[in-house]
Amino acid sequence: MKRKILITGGAGNVGGSLARRLAADPENEVVIVDNLLTGSLSKLPDSSLPNWKFIKADVNHFHNISAIMTSYRFDYVFHYAAVVGVKRTLENPKMVLDDVDGIKNVLDLAKNTGVKRVFFSSSSEVYGEPVEMPQKEDTTPLNSRLPYAIVKNIGEAFLKSYYQEYGLKYTIFRFFNTYGPLQSTDFVISKFIDLALKNEDITIYGDGSQTRTFCYIDDNLDVIQKMLYEDLAVNEVLNIGNDDEMSVLELAQRIITITNSNSKIIHLDPLEEGDMTRRQPDITRMKRILERPLVTLEEGIAMSLKASVK
Repeated sequence: MKRKILITGGAGNVGGSLARRLAADPENEVVIVDNLLTGSLSKLPDSSLPNWKFIKADVNHFHNISAIMTSYRFDYVFHYAAVVGVKRTLENPKMVLDDVDGIKNVLDLAKNTGVKRVFFSSSSEVYGEPVEMPQKEDTTPLNSRLPYAIVKNIGEAFLKSYYQEYGLKYTIFRFFNTYGPLQSTDFVISKFIDLALKNEDITIYGDGSQTRTFCYIDDNLDVIQKMLYEDLAVNEVLNIGNDDEMSVLELAQRIITITNSNSKIIHLDPLEEGDMTRRQPDITRMKRILERPLVTLEEGIAMSLKASVK
């Protein structure tokens, strides 16, 4: 019996990468839904594969997603559809808040159509400004007022509530910065690489002392595929990322070195909001599932560059 899988937001960076991975397995039947606000058809699986289908639709509109979910009766749902990107989410707070409708739509339909488990893409933003380092899944300070963080917190509460009320199983992924060949230049690593390859100035906000961690897409996909196939982390929250913490300034310097670039680093005024001072996940649970070393920044950038040349 094939697994019937829905991926919302499946034309984005992480969603598209997941769709490609799952569609490569003939035991899966994959339906990809995306409104293409930030997604791209170029990120979908290879057209020669027979076991996937793309439907342009907006999960925030119930009539759009209800027709799909009632027709296909999925076994598993990956709800990745969301407005993403710091600049975009800060400039479009109402659009971000509308994503609550999509979360509710997916869960209402999932509980009524026999879905076995819903996988939800939450975010490191739920931690706000850190109250402990590294950031652990059982500590959620709820100190961020940004709509994006609020919506992810609401989404997590929805999944836990639907399990309590209806027995709908879930797994929540708190994604930290994830990069790879499909990432657009809206995001920090891909943006810095693009500028470095062009020998153009790399701009960073403030003094660049704010820290982040960067997870290569294969680490993300390998652990999530194991969770799906081996029925792991049911009704749990997991950080999905890398725990190698570095400043944004160091990231820019390392990318300039890796790409042998002549780019200069230019400092801009700090962002008024949304640029948290530190990020570093506790990924003990992720490592236990992955059972291999994580991809280093140098390895990940090299693989991204190689893939982009093809």
